[in-house]
Amino acid sequence: SPLLTVKVPLSCCLYSQERLRDDRILPFSAFLTDSFGRRHSYLRISLTEKCNLRCQYCMPEEGVKLTPRSQLLSTSEVLTLARLFVQEGVEKIRLTGGEPLIRPDVLDIISELRKLEGLKTIAVTTNGMNLARLLPKLKETGLDLINISLDSLVPAKFEFIVRRKGFHKVMEGIDKAIEMGYNPVKVNCVIMRGLNEDELLDFVALTEKKPLEVRFIEYMPFDGNKWNFKKMVSYQEMLDRIRQQWPNLEKLQTGQTDTAKTFQVPGFKGQVGFITSMSEHFCGSCNRLRITADGNLKVCLFGNSEVSLRDVLRSGAPDEELLQIIGAAVGRKKKQHAGMFSISQMKNRPMILIGG
Repeated sequence: SPLLTVKVPLSCCLYSQERLRDDRILPFSAFLTDSFGRRHSYLRISLTEKCNLRCQYCMPEEGVKLTPRSQLLSTSEVLTLARLFVQEGVEKIRLTGGEPLIRPDVLDIISELRKLEGLKTIAVTTNGMNLARLLPKLKETGLDLINISLDSLVPAKFEFIVRRKGFHKVMEGIDKAIEMGYNPVKVNCVIMRGLNEDELLDFVALTEKKPLEVRFIEYMPFDGNKWNFKKMVSYQEMLDRIRQQWPNLEKLQTGQTDTAKTFQVPGFKGQVGFITSMSEHFCGSCNRLRITADGNLKVCLFGNSEVSLRDVLRSGAPDEELLQIIGAAVGRKKKQHAGMFSISQMKNRPMILIGG
């Protein structure tokens, strides 16, 4: 049958009850569609600014000034915003932090999210410190996907990077997630020259016997992490080094909105991925929005513009008004981020206060 497209003005002020539609895809919200036609079906919600680690690339050594508790989103506010975004077409929510698993009501939040009709996937990004203990209940309440941060396989180096002890707890969490049937368990590794790029091959070797997807992330600039271009190891350099050891490394097919370029050594159980935010951005297929723990909407991780949804919520505004504000912010989203050199000069929150 011929493709039918009804064009809707992307300015949300003109949005009535019409929606962008296409015969092959469920009607998608104009509020969550930007001026380049990108549909934002993936929402990342930061549950807390607090963390039990002090990772060098995430926050300054002296820590960060935390937002007063009264200015952070309450559980009901988190769920109100989640419901609104899911009604508009969000299919995947990832809970981030800080460290989301230190929020006392994280299980209640997941349990309530599970009830939202239309939400297909609930994910969490964790440092793994509390994971083994919480996993049975997380699975029971409906957690679908787990990403675990781990930047070194050497306990002493792990402690140097995160400025805390706990390597064995993280490894226990990874093994427990595999044991409980999560597949793949994603392991996020930020590669920094002079620190852990010598462990690339050890991380790839982990995927031989375990159903892991180790994702190598290019080092990115954020406030307070002393970003330095010389510390960044590019995707191409990492790939070349891995190919010297495994020349038959195969590239795998990925979905259009996947951020990782994914590869597998033939015969290995798991796979490796590369998040190439700096050297080869993937802005053209970006479908992500972020809500910070204090209730600000960020339409781009690397953009410093934010709009407070918390203040609008607390003013008692109706859903329609919230949607207008969300739609206006999404409509202002740029075609792509500014590039690594401009980003490093730009004032942005430390990663801990953005929520990854």
